[in-house]
Order: sequence, then structure tokens, then C-alpha cells
Amino acid sequence: MSGTEQRTTERTVHIPAGQVTLDGDLVIPAGAMGIALFAHGSGSSRHSPRNRFVAGVLHEAGLATLLMDLLTPDEEAVDIHTAHLRFDIGLLAERLARATDWIADYQDTNQLRIGYFGASTGGGAALVAAVARLDLVDAVVSRGGRPDLAGEALARVRAATLLIVGGNDAPVIQMNRDALARLRCEKRLEIVPGATHLFEEPGTLERVALLARDWLAEHLRAAPPHQVYQGEIERARDEP
Repeated sequence: MSGTEQRTTERTVHIPAGQVTLDGDLVIPAGAMGIALFAHGSGSSRHSPRNRFVAGVLHEAGLATLLMDLLTPDEEAVDIHTAHLRFDIGLLAERLARATDWIADYQDTNQLRIGYFGASTGGGAALVAAVARLDLVDAVVSRGGRPDLAGEALARVRAATLLIVGGNDAPVIQMNRDALARLRCEKRLEIVPGATHLFEEPGTLERVALLARDWLAEHLRAAPPHQVYQGEIERARDEP
């Protein structure tokens, strides 16, 4: 086992968020200079295999990750039937902001620059939270996201923002194009050919992971554009 592998730390953490406590999985590779806080989408959780795949690619690039549940188990049980809380962008953004404060205070992460990776409705929540924590959040990546749900907050986002959408996800493409026009920060829209909303087609999620990796590595590690961690897409496609 290499020295880098030996020094990677993984633990379950408990994050106070107002009147509730949320569970999260924190992974910190050796020498990490940045951390990505994941905001999952509708009906998902920190156990999302798609987000965990992306997180694994980020770890290889030396980025820490925090995958957390945005709802408590009791809230999730109710939301299965009502689907109400998963679209409560204000609530989700507030909890992301609280988790951001926790990262900034926690002794093992308080030296790391912070970014968000949001999926589906989590993309909208991430942008609202980035506005709430302008001094802490440097980058946002949205995968198949709903940035339109950020509403008036879009014009106040200052974090460098990458929007990733599937080429066969027509309604969401237009939502992202409209949101891109309202953003006034460093921004980019990437459309992944052949991908639908969940990026289930071969090679599409790998493409998302590489795009997210390069964007976050650039903006959280203060590296020159496209200089760090330029891996081969074919290598990622071989991953399980």
C-alpha cells in the first residue's frame, strides 16, 4: 500500500443543521487542498452510486469529499410519500450552508477550499447555498441539475459554476441554458452527447466525473486551467 493510500482518512460524521443532525461520509486523501460537498438529487441519499462513483474520481485527483444526507431518516420516510421536501430548495440550501460552516470549522477540513457538486434538485440548492456562503464556496458543479430552481439567487452567484447536462435531456438543457444566461460568475455549460437525465448510458457518467474533476481541481487547488489531472477518458470507462 502506498503512502498516499495509507494517509487517506475515511469516517462517518454527524453534522448539526439547526434542529436536526445529518449523517455524512467524509473522505480526505493525503495532501488534499480542496473538498467537494455533494448535494444529491430528488429521492436520493449519500449512498447514491452515481455520486459515489464521481467522488472516487475526485479522490484520485487529491480532492476530499463529503457525501451527506440532506434529510433525516424520518423526513425521508415522509418524503417518499409526499415528494415535498426534496423540492424545498430553501431547506436544502440552508442545510448545505450549515454543512459548509461545519467544514470551515472542523479541524481536519478547515484548511480546504470548498466546492459543491449538485445533482438534479441538488444543483439548484447548491447555487442558493453558494450565495449564502459567498466567502466560503469557490466552485459549483451541477449534474443534470435544476439551476432554474435557484431563482433570483442566480444573478448573485460568485463561485465558478459548471453546468453539465445530458444531450438527450432536452427540457433540462433549456433550463440550464436559461440559467447560464442569468449567471454573472465564471461559468460554462457542458452537454454530454447521448446522455439522458441520469447519465446511465455507457461512458456518460465517466465523462461527468472527468469534467467535474477538472473543474474542481482547477478552482479548488488554484492550478492553471487543464494542467492538473488530465486523465484519459478510456481509463475511467474501465472502472466498475
